Amino acid sequence: MNKLIQRIKALLQRILKRFSSNSEQPSPLINSRPLDTSIKSVSPRWESGLVLVCSQCANEQSGSTASEELENWLKSRLKFEGLWGEFRVVNTSCLGVCPRMGITVVIVNNGSVGNSPCLIVNPQSDRELLYSRIKQNKE
Repeated sequence: MNKLIQRIKALLQRILKRFSSNSEQPSPLINSRPLDTSIKSVSPRWESGLVLVCSQCANEQSGSTASEELENWLKSRLKFEGLWGEFRVVNTSCLGVCPRMGITVVIVNNGSVGNSPCLIVNPQSDRELLYSRIKQNKE
């Protein structure tokens, strides 16, 4: 019986020793490569600005596709006037403004520093006004 207890103790000591030496090593589940802190940076194709159109605003209001229609209208208008490469129009998920009426649009100037204003746009009546505001970023 004493031999059995001694063998169990020796086995437990080996297990504890192995466990403590493994705790100092990185877990095999964690990537042990050093973290690369150099993130590649590229210049965007859109030089004058980025227009973010919230895709959730119209969906929340009535299930309409008004934000998609506004996005497509802006794209076609920019292409028609030859400004598509300078500006980029993309839809985005919720921007957190959530107006009762209208669609949230953010115009980000490529050279701007700080916050860009969120515009609450009526997708039908404010199209031309929004478009002129976008073009102002070019000047």
